[in-house]
Amino acid sequence: MKKNFFKLFKTKKPIIAMVHFPALPGSPLYDEKKGLEYIFNSIQADVKNLQNAGVDAIMFGNENDRPYELKVNRATLSTMAYIIGKVAEKINIPFGVNVLWDPISTIALAASTNANFVREIFTGTYASDMGIWSPDAGKAMRYRNSLGRKDIQMYYNISAEFAYSLDRRTIAERAESTVFSSIPDAILVSGQITGQVAKLDEIKEVSKIIPKTPVLANTGVNYNNVEDILMVTDGVIIGSSLKVNGDTWKNVDPKRAKKFMNKVKSIRKNA
Repeated sequence: MKKNFFKLFKTKKPIIAMVHFPALPGSPLYDEKKGLEYIFNSIQADVKNLQNAGVDAIMFGNENDRPYELKVNRATLSTMAYIIGKVAEKINIPFGVNVLWDPISTIALAASTNANFVREIFTGTYASDMGIWSPDAGKAMRYRNSLGRKDIQMYYNISAEFAYSLDRRTIAERAESTVFSSIPDAILVSGQITGQVAKLDEIKEVSKIIPKTPVLANTGVNYNNVEDILMVTDGVIIGSSLKVNGDTWKNVDPKRAKKFMNKVKSIRKNA
């Protein structure tokens, strides 16, 4: 399983950087005056700055569409597909998508934009800010296959943000069970909310129990902790710490992104 993962990114310990959409049409925070042109310009700038910094992949997400939903409206999906389609010709590294918190819409967006991978909560049951949360990995994977896109890699976040797992097993036990029952392409370990680091001991436990499956830190990675985290993971997903002032809701800071990737390259070189 790790072979396919590393084949996609063409490097060990890949850095997947987030491209966060501004609030989209239909979302309470959508800025009607700025409109779609503002969204396009924001996305285009982040894609350019992240690629120039040397990240290994990017992932588009709708983090600004608060309050979050478990099933998004058509406008969300349509706008994301439209904008990604407009910037697609400028993307020269692998990319993925994540439509919070809707696995089926995430798969649909990936198929329609020719994305390489997806991230979502596909398994488990949670008490969350959005209510009781119980996704269906089997349905999502079968939907992916029905669209003729078995090649889309599916990354399972098993410690959902903004939520509390109702599963009383340890996170390592959940990871082992998920790999057996739901055949993910990678397992992601997260902190409690966006930007908060996952517990290092939990990441270690997960990595140890599923040695043949890629394990990534999904939140809270930054310049100061990336070396420790890369020692116990197969890669990371990073968003907030590459933004202006480390603020999740701002655009990518090209200097912060470049500084971060220079450190990563040094870590890889000396590993």
